[in-house]
Amino acid sequence: MQGLLKLSSLIDGLNERVGRAMIWLVLIVVVISAGNAVVRFTFNMSSNALLEIQWYLFSAIFLLSAGYVLKRNEHIRIDVLIGRFSERTQNWVDVFGFLVFLLPMALIIGYLSWPVFTMAWTSGEMSSNPGGLIRWPVRLMMPVGFALLILQGISELVKRLAFLSGAGRNVLIKEGGPSAEEELAEAIKKHQVAPEVVSFVEANHEMVDPQPEQGDRK
Repeated sequence: MQGLLKLSSLIDGLNERVGRAMIWLVLIVVVISAGNAVVRFTFNMSSNALLEIQWYLFSAIFLLSAGYVLKRNEHIRIDVLIGRFSERTQNWVDVFGFLVFLLPMALIIGYLSWPVFTMAWTSGEMSSNPGGLIRWPVRLMMPVGFALLILQGISELVKRLAFLSGAGRNVLIKEGGPSAEEELAEAIKKHQVAPEVVSFVEANHEMVDPQPEQGDRK
């Protein structure tokens, strides 16, 4: 079990680094999107390449961050039901979910998405829009994203079994810490990016994640 926990720690480190990179990618997408809007409405100009790079990057954020979200235990749960169970039962529910649903689903989609990428790679598939981008990079994101999700699923399975065997802590208990938006704002400040960007990120965090009222469960 200790060897498996070391492997789990390596996988966690990989997805943590990928996830933090994706946090910066969110900022890049916002800047590109805002720049496209300003140029389009100010100068009546547009670029299919810049428009397509937005959904390329959005795809990267969505797919490559899946393992990071699972590692941070931020995926959707039906807490009104699972919260009624004991800690051991909650972990057994996760073990069942990983083995029966998550890992088979991710393996199937990853397997089926690989030929789509190889076909785009060998054919040099391009966007059908004038001035559009080559397609294989965005096709590659799906198998890579699901590979990261599979690895993290294995890591989470190891951690659940470690807790059930008494060799590890209960990772379902979330550790306190800054949110992704707060981490991004702090990183921006550290790298001395324009304060207007910091204000935008912090305002966005306040809109989507308002502070809980006194008495609310944290």
